Amino acid sequence: MKQHQDITKDRELLLGLAEGDDKSLEIIYSENFPVVLRMILNHNGSEDDAKDIFQEAIIILYEKVQKDDFSLSSRLKTFLYSVCRHLWLKKVQRTYNMYSLSNELEEIIPVADELETHQAKDQEFQIMESALQHMGQPCQTILEDYYLHKRSMQEIAEKFGYTNAENAKNQKYKCLMRLKKLFFDRYKTL
Repeated sequence: MKQHQDITKDRELLLGLAEGDDKSLEIIYSENFPVVLRMILNHNGSEDDAKDIFQEAIIILYEKVQKDDFSLSSRLKTFLYSVCRHLWLKKVQRTYNMYSLSNELEEIIPVADELETHQAKDQEFQIMESALQHMGQPCQTILEDYYLHKRSMQEIAEKFGYTNAENAKNQKYKCLMRLKKLFFDRYKTL
């Protein structure tokens, strides 16, 4: 049932794109660009590279949907990811004169299963970010200081007025358990 809904949604987006509907283009961009961005960043590209590659892929898609005989044989996200992957491989080959390595590079960046994995991770990161935002203080800052800013337990103890690093460590542990509970409570509701 869900797959049928996804295919119907893809067709509607393609029809909208063919008709020049900005909303369809926005949805295609917001649902697909983050995965392409991550793929290119993970393979030595920049955000600008990802934007350029994605824009090229959208142009290719737009040109294809203008033709009456175009039929999408996969999911839209798989198609776009594959096109972006191919364009990125070509750019890397041109940039580094790596014509002999194309088969190796093809193996380095697999398509469909990597796409699903990235989307699942994206969703988990969004849930984690939401859980962290709803934790409140001082837990949010303690966890950010420790995990994001790489501050020591001694620095955190001094910042929050704990008597020693061990007390700060105990507080961090309690905060972590609270974050874990918030995360899984939100994760279960999906």
